[in-house]
Amino acid sequence: MIELTLGILLFILIGMGLVESHFHRLSLAQLPIRIHVNGSRGKSSVARLIAAGLRAGGLKTLAKTTGTAPRIIDENGKDRIIHRLRDASIGEQVRLLRNFAKKKPDAVVLECMAVNPQYQWVSEQKMIQSTVSVITNVRPDHLDEMGSTLTDNAMSLSNTIPFNGKLVTSEKEMGSVLEQVSEKRNTKFNIVAGDEVTPEYLRRFPYLEHKDNVALALKVCELGGVEKEIALEGMVHTSPDPGATIIWELDCNGTPNYFVNVFAANDPTSTLDIWHQLQAKIIDSPTCIFLNTRDDRRYRTNQLLSLIYTQIKPDALIIRGEKLGSKFHDYQQDNPHIKSVQLPYKIGIKEIVAEFSKFENYYIVGIGNMVGWGEKFVQDLKKYRA
Repeated sequence: MIELTLGILLFILIGMGLVESHFHRLSLAQLPIRIHVNGSRGKSSVARLIAAGLRAGGLKTLAKTTGTAPRIIDENGKDRIIHRLRDASIGEQVRLLRNFAKKKPDAVVLECMAVNPQYQWVSEQKMIQSTVSVITNVRPDHLDEMGSTLTDNAMSLSNTIPFNGKLVTSEKEMGSVLEQVSEKRNTKFNIVAGDEVTPEYLRRFPYLEHKDNVALALKVCELGGVEKEIALEGMVHTSPDPGATIIWELDCNGTPNYFVNVFAANDPTSTLDIWHQLQAKIIDSPTCIFLNTRDDRRYRTNQLLSLIYTQIKPDALIIRGEKLGSKFHDYQQDNPHIKSVQLPYKIGIKEIVAEFSKFENYYIVGIGNMVGWGEKFVQDLKKYRA
């Protein structure tokens, strides 16, 4: 009797799975251009730029980003906040594609929300089945899930390369790895460089945008049949991601300073890239790094401390973090010219702004971690904008 009951349940589950698979295939058939954006950094920004460029070219485009805060960007370019009643799950993509299909768009752009290599594979090969895949870059991140080497990270990210499709990437160092996977899957490999994106154009953005991000979006728009100039004009008017690098003028209890939000770039390579880009704006102004750490990400804290003391070398450093270890104290002793202040995790916005007010006309650059405390801090800091 038990065996019969289990057999019936198994039969029902298989039937439900086949029905679900059938309706999912019908949804995909209503989405002629499906763009899946993966990579270590810049996914949300690239997804937004692609969607804006395609819209400017007359394509009805829907997009979803999952970066700092999950958003749906509708066919008019308006952000719609995603309110989740449970933890994020890649199954969300199936429901979203079904809802998108009802609006009969020309194109959909989805940021990959999976980190685990197996989930990345399922997200692409079983759910989205993209016509164009984007891998922005390969950086040493999520080492516990994606592997400890750049090659490991590249192979993990390559799980979202489609079969018989197109891949667009700006990754150079690991480009050969991505190209080999593309060839095995009969997918056309496209590598781009940001050299064709001029500084004059980048200055038109109201936030700090990366030339490689623009180059990636341009290539995808070209593959979608949108002319370069039209796509460029559309991109410059896109709404930035909540984690975008925006420079604010602050009034810190009567003391003027600037704040640059770089929390979203939480690996050393990306952080250093943005630091170099900022030099054109900072010029000779004094600088302070505000490092937001997480107690469960000690390896990342050590990476960023090394970056700060050996390469960035600011005039001052404020750290929100505890139990930083002997290495931090060694850095302090070896770099006495960098004024260092350590703050506890349980500290409020007023106390932090009081620390900021001890400086004047500084560029205070926030790095480390955006999710959770960092996002709330940025929201609270808005009250101090000049």
